[in-house]
Amino acid sequence: MPILDVKIPPMGESIASGVLAKWHVKDGDLVKKDQPLFELETDKITTEGTAEDAGRIALKVTAGTEVKIGQLVATIETGEPASGSAAATPATPAEATPPQASDVQIPPSVRRLVAESGVDPSAVAGTGKGGRVTKGDLLAAANTGKRIPDAGKPAQPPPGEPVRPPAEPIQPSPDPIRSQVSGLPPPTIPGSALQNRTTRRKLTPLRQRLAQRLVQAQHDAAMLTTFNEVDMFAVRDLRTRHQEEFIRKHGVKLGFMSFFVKAVVHALQAVPAVNAQIDGDTVIENHFFDIGVAVSTDRGLMVPVLRDCDRAGFASIEQQLASAAQKAREGKITLADLEGGVFTITNGGVFGSLLSTPILNAPQCAILGMHAIQDRPVAMNGQVVIRPMMYVALSYDHRIVDGRDAVTFLVRLKQAIEDPARLLLSM
Repeated sequence: MPILDVKIPPMGESIASGVLAKWHVKDGDLVKKDQPLFELETDKITTEGTAEDAGRIALKVTAGTEVKIGQLVATIETGEPASGSAAATPATPAEATPPQASDVQIPPSVRRLVAESGVDPSAVAGTGKGGRVTKGDLLAAANTGKRIPDAGKPAQPPPGEPVRPPAEPIQPSPDPIRSQVSGLPPPTIPGSALQNRTTRRKLTPLRQRLAQRLVQAQHDAAMLTTFNEVDMFAVRDLRTRHQEEFIRKHGVKLGFMSFFVKAVVHALQAVPAVNAQIDGDTVIENHFFDIGVAVSTDRGLMVPVLRDCDRAGFASIEQQLASAAQKAREGKITLADLEGGVFTITNGGVFGSLLSTPILNAPQCAILGMHAIQDRPVAMNGQVVIRPMMYVALSYDHRIVDGRDAVTFLVRLKQAIEDPARLLLSM
């Protein structure tokens, strides 16, 4: 039978290697065309490799191996399985077994949720690309009681990963002060429990690269941060009044982020010095407005870029953002989705952060930090009133952005958020 090579696919000129983090199949398994085979982690993105044809797979490298682009990692013997094999013999109703999580086309980020929730993914109608089951599909199904029959058993590790024995319970740490008071000797801790007090794991290539870039940004730039606070009443009121109509018309929610993206564009147009970057001894001035928005994923922080935000409306920005966030969390993000941004917005407020100093996303020269909205007493027209307030922070590279420009940028952004009509007039 024909033998098909499974190789690490090219992913852009800047990526030469990665780590084959996980196999989704076992050696000798029968695989289907387009079935996910492995998960590859690089210093920029995490992606899946899929089968180009159906057949029986033979693995050539183990999970955790560093591999190069174009390297052979498996072969697939294509064609029909041998007659009389278990795969070729249709199961009778009595022999049929419940579908397993590995039989259903689901992305890696959803596999853990399958094990935790006990939901049978074969009974869930997938709304993702190609009928794949998404996190949203699985969470919705969890409320309907569609569970795998043996869901009460402990979750098993994904295919290709070793089975580890359960750790022994860790005893409480000795309390010498209590022992002195009671006169009793301090409790002993079994050796196995001491071994389980810590876990060592190697940083993923993505996390290593992220750490390198953050440290390098602090070393290479003269980074400063300036702050302001924004009254969110007008934006919150506008969203409340028009949310239902917006969803009905555009199919997405009107969020706070689209207002900040448009306000950033408004401020960049007013202060062009912030829309620039340094290349050696040269300053590059950007005349376009591709804005990156930081998205938190299980694998680390990613910054997909929203394109042409000066010409995009609120609905287009929300749709771009929803699509990019879903791709990032499902491991479907590509290099093209991450490249070319001129400015970055990060929102620590979704995690409850009240104030922070964001780190530059090199080679950009500025980044905006959004934070939690809190009802606080403020003075307005000689009276103390309660308003929904947010602190905003602008970190910038003082080598090319003066303090006056940074402060002016935040003032223009504050004006646009507190009076959203400015955003319509600037379009």
